[in-house]
Amino acid sequence: MTDQQALLATTTTDVKILIADKVAELIAAGNPNPTVGLVPTMGALHDGHGALFKQARAENDLVIASIFVNPLQFDQPEDFEHYPRTLDADLELVTRYGGDIVFAPATEHMYPGFPDAPQIRVSAGQMGRVFEGASRPGHFDGVCTVVAKLWNILMPPAPAVFRSYFGQKDAQQLAIVTRMAQDLNIDVEIRPVSLVRAPSGLALSSRNVRLDDHGMEKALGLSQALHYLADLATRGERLDISAARDIVRAQENVELDYLEIVDPTTLQPLTAQQLAMPLEREALALVAAWVPPVRLIDNMLLAPQATN
Repeated sequence: MTDQQALLATTTTDVKILIADKVAELIAAGNPNPTVGLVPTMGALHDGHGALFKQARAENDLVIASIFVNPLQFDQPEDFEHYPRTLDADLELVTRYGGDIVFAPATEHMYPGFPDAPQIRVSAGQMGRVFEGASRPGHFDGVCTVVAKLWNILMPPAPAVFRSYFGQKDAQQLAIVTRMAQDLNIDVEIRPVSLVRAPSGLALSSRNVRLDDHGMEKALGLSQALHYLADLATRGERLDISAARDIVRAQENVELDYLEIVDPTTLQPLTAQQLAMPLEREALALVAAWVPPVRLIDNMLLAPQATN
């Protein structure tokens, strides 16, 4: 809305008042249907988050960032305790990218009585138990619970339109929260933000900083495998998933966790019969691998051959 410092709220009451006031200002200024965009984060923000804020700023009258380190997403308590908290720097970055309001609640405010609470949690179902969920049991249940709470807290009053922004980089999370909004009839538009790649093709990730030059080179096997599948799809050829896996495995000391081709909305793997035929509709290739000393994920949408 303005070039001013983003306004900080740490309680549900305060942030609801801020949102209602801003929406009222927009309506009074002659905007009958204001748009409000939410960028949910766990803080420790960096310029890699910029694409989320840029798209939210371009598409909305009011931009909200949530900053909350969600304990329900962590497998190990020590990982939660050691997660960086950089609120002052986060506020500066949100302001720089045009955010208007920052909601940064404490754990005891979001989950009164934690760790015994919340008693009622949102299940991600089978979609949350495969791929990344298989190695991190309960992770996506934690994601769904906190995202549902954030939507309920930050949803603006009518007639404002509410949107929530998620990166395509975490394709499984994007599919799960999209399905949650549909299944639970939550009045929010899910807005995917395209995955950003380095000129080399490597998907941008905060984990990349832990790779040396040799590791960076080996990590390119993930994106090369995905591009190989994407090229097959656009040429109308059989999707040779075994050959794609071999591209990743050919990198020295790289351990492939999974490489699968799935339906983008259900995360159901394509059948052997579907893989043996030209792609009929958009699919999603998912890959995860250990590139010492980090585990990397990547994905790519596969488009079928264009028809005249």
